[in-house]
Amino acid sequence: MRKKLSAIGNSLGIVIEKPILELLDIDRETELDMRTDGERLIIEPIRSARRAKVKAATHRAMAAHDATLRKLAK
Repeated sequence: MRKKLSAIGNSLGIVIEKPILELLDIDRETELDMRTDGERLIIEPIRSARRAKVKAATHRAMAAHDATLRKLAK
């Protein structure tokens, strides 16, 4: 499938058709991770399990380095 970008204000956007959204179980509330490998734009839905893992890792890091982070924040 070939697509062209559409103007959205001062930005550009791409429309993702409903069958693709349904296939990937994405809706307007789904957070998307967007990155590039230097040649491609990669867009992936962030699933709640992944979000929970990242949140847990952040809490562990904060707990382990609380004093250092507080000193750096000053």
